[in-house]
Amino acid sequence: MSADILSKPIDSLPDFAGILRDQETFGSGKDEPTDFSDSINSAFDRLMIQSGMQIAPSLLLFLSFFAALVVGGLAFIAQENPLTASMMAGFGGVGPILAAIIIRSNRQRKMQQQLPSMIDELARAAKTGRSIQQCWEIVANDTAEPLGSELQDCARRMRMGEDLPQAIQDLPYRTGIVTLNILVTALSVHHQTGGDLVSVLTRLSETIRDRLLFLGRLRAATTGSRATAVLMLVLPLAIVAFFTMRDAEYFPRLMRSDMGRNITLIAIAMQIIGTSIIMNILRNSQRS
Repeated sequence: MSADILSKPIDSLPDFAGILRDQETFGSGKDEPTDFSDSINSAFDRLMIQSGMQIAPSLLLFLSFFAALVVGGLAFIAQENPLTASMMAGFGGVGPILAAIIIRSNRQRKMQQQLPSMIDELARAAKTGRSIQQCWEIVANDTAEPLGSELQDCARRMRMGEDLPQAIQDLPYRTGIVTLNILVTALSVHHQTGGDLVSVLTRLSETIRDRLLFLGRLRAATTGSRATAVLMLVLPLAIVAFFTMRDAEYFPRLMRSDMGRNITLIAIAMQIIGTSIIMNILRNSQRS
């Protein structure tokens, strides 16, 4: 009877077509983006997923456009200068993106703090003799936000019929926490080869605690260097904004001179190169 039910194909119902909204993405979703625009779009998709913001990406872009319009409009009303208005519009448009980055960073920090205790609870649940899928669902229901929602998503996928490696393989991508790769790899190997799961999880919890302790010491030791790097990025933009707000004709007079125009273009190119290098260093130093 059950075999007949499982072998029977499920007929599609056109009346329910389109009831679920497709996930909105801008990038191709590939591990290696095809071009620069695809890389930017994929990074934006990762930001929206890892921040946990329950809004569509297009809504965040609309908020950026609205903030740029409001801030730029206020600057134009204050000085009636298109250059000042365009600069302030750029600062306003970046605001919602920076807010999403801060939200993602705070969310990842909370999940990192929850991770060792979650693995300990998973090991205690495994001692009772339950299967790893049952243990995962128990831990997912007991873990608080924000890590709990990600674990519950994996548990729902397992209830839909996916095996453990398939259900948890996207967990590091959805959270942006590199440390979760260790957990995913350990559970996937255990699912294939078997072994003492409790010992594996206990050692894994100790390893992750040691790793987080090392990363905390590294961040504490490099706080001054990272703050100096951020200051180097922000200070040139702040100086340009200050002189432009103080004298609306300062930048146009500078660009009318050949030497001033050449030096300005060189400074912009060097700022872009320096920003890319510093952001790459900061991103690599904060991986967890």
